[in-house]
Amino acid sequence: MCLAGASAAQVVSGDGGALSVVPRQTVAAFDALFDGPRDGQRAVHTKGLLLEARFVATSEAAGLSRAIHLSGSEVSALVRLSNFAGLPDLADGAAAASPRGMSIKFLLPDGGSTDIVAHSYNGFPAATPEGFLGFLRALAAPEPHVLAEFLAAHPAARRFVDTPKPAPESYATETFHGVNAFVFTNDKGKARHVRYRIEPVAGSAHLSAEAAARRGPDYLTRELADRLRIARVAFRLMAQIAGPDDDVVDGSVAWPGDRRMVELGTLTLTGIADDQAAQGSLLFTPLNLVDGISPSRDPLLIARNRAYRISYDRRTGRAIDEGSRHVRPTN
Repeated sequence: MCLAGASAAQVVSGDGGALSVVPRQTVAAFDALFDGPRDGQRAVHTKGLLLEARFVATSEAAGLSRAIHLSGSEVSALVRLSNFAGLPDLADGAAAASPRGMSIKFLLPDGGSTDIVAHSYNGFPAATPEGFLGFLRALAAPEPHVLAEFLAAHPAARRFVDTPKPAPESYATETFHGVNAFVFTNDKGKARHVRYRIEPVAGSAHLSAEAAARRGPDYLTRELADRLRIARVAFRLMAQIAGPDDDVVDGSVAWPGDRRMVELGTLTLTGIADDQAAQGSLLFTPLNLVDGISPSRDPLLIARNRAYRISYDRRTGRAIDEGSRHVRPTN
């Protein structure tokens, strides 16, 4: 297993050719799938809820990474929980609402930020940007045989489609996975490939399709608001450490469950943000990194980073400097 991770700046500045085209085509494919684009809206994970949070790292976290937010001091954070589809009015219990998304923006003492982007499926439908684009185009194709033929030839996509994705009882009872690997480096220079897992302290709990439909179209928002009136909601941020033979560049392949897990800290949701419209001005991207965390060679990291920036530019009408590591949220 190669532990040589590129820096975020190298990954962003070094892409070109197909990687410059495929992310834009991917956003267009989401538009075709969900009848977009819609002014001021994300191309995918459109319906979301913004929350305020705080994060406190464990003492074990610093042994894995020298990243500032893993030092043990409390940091503030913004968390966006979302449904999958690019449909702003999609009912929370609909099949297209899964997998759910969780994006975290840690607000750092130096005025910068660093992000985690995760979803509730442990894996990805494809190993490459081109493969994912092909999957989206097959989903949007009007002829059923196109998708059937694509799934027959692409096991990861077939696995994604066939895996049950039940609606959660609550956003507070869903587990989220960061499917791309990152390289954590501690203050002694030791580097390890890891993947994030975000586990609900309340435990995982899901609903049948019938029960979810009875809860109403916005039940996840209402339930979480009710829950937060009683107590704060917490998640454990975990790092799964790759074994010597684990694939660190293919996000479609889940690592075995017996791999070592290290608890990085506790993310506590403290309340629903007053200004929900601020979601549109927030950019969450997997390559918004800090010293001590660097990207793996997974090609989907570059493609996801570019696609999120394209969607951000489109909904806000302003471009992002690709040489900038940090995007400070607008509150």
